[in-house]
Formats: sequence, structure tokens, C-alpha cells
Amino acid sequence: MKPINPWLLLVIGVGVALAGYFATLLTTRYGFSTPVLPLTGLVTMGVIVVLTLVLGVRVLRWRNGKKKKMLNPILAAWTLVLAQACAYTGSVLLGWHAGIFLDQLRLWNLRSAQGVTWQALAMAGGGLIMVVVGLVVERFCRIPPEDGDAEGSQGVREKRGKPEAEGEYAYRGD
Repeated sequence: MKPINPWLLLVIGVGVALAGYFATLLTTRYGFSTPVLPLTGLVTMGVIVVLTLVLGVRVLRWRNGKKKKMLNPILAAWTLVLAQACAYTGSVLLGWHAGIFLDQLRLWNLRSAQGVTWQALAMAGGGLIMVVVGLVVERFCRIPPEDGDAEGSQGVREKRGKPEAEGEYAYRGD
């Protein structure tokens, strides 16, 4: 599995921000409500962030040798997938609600109730937290190269025709 490219998250966020901005323009023009998630979505985002952090800390403690018990490799893989999903989802939520916030900001003085603007800002903040936690937990799942493995494994991989990928995730079989 490849590590997340932060530039890809940025491109996704900007693209979805443009979509959110234009969706808000259209819904405002035709008299529909603003397409922002309710604040109860922050609770769900918080549960996902806490679960990702808890699982990531378990992997980190095992990786650093503080746990003597063997880590279930399926759990470690799920943690990595959850971290990456958290980062991608956060990027989409951040972009969408940032686009809505930018559209609502231009109407700030014209509206008496700015609840939608604050709601979009809160959801964008939640998306940013999801991106950060996803990237941090993904780093927790990275196995550092062993001292003796750096030279030996690289030669074996090159003989097979597979150069060693930087940032590769591995299973530590202690």
C-alpha cells in the first residue's frame, strides 16, 4: 500500500471546494437551503478520529517495542486503511465546507442569521482535524528499516527486479 500523497489531498480539497462553492451559488439562486452538513456530523467525525487515534497508538506502541504481545497484522492493516480513509474523507469535507464558507462570507453583511456560515466553518475545521489525524496515524503504521536489513534486503529486491519503495509498509515478524 502506498503512502498518501499530501498534494493529492490538496488537489481533492481544492476541487471539492470549487464544487461546494458553485453548489452553494446554485442552491442560493434557486431558493434552496445551503448544502451544509448538520453539526451532529461533528459527533460522527469525532468518533472516527478517536477510533483512528486509539488504533494508531496501539500500532505505534507495538512498533516502538513497548508491547510484548504480538500485534494482529490484520488489525494493523485495518488501522492503516482507516487512517487513509480518514485523511481522504477529511479532505473532501474540508473542501466542501470551505467552498460553502467562502460563498457565505461574501453575503455576511446581508444576512441577519450567520448560523450556516459558522456551521460550515465548524465542519471544515472537523475535516481538517480528520486530515491531520489520518496523516499522523498513517505515519504510526510505518515500520522503520531494521539495522541489518537495509543492505541485505535491498540487494534481494534488486535481484528480483523490484526496487525498494520509499515509505513502504511492512510486517515486522518478531
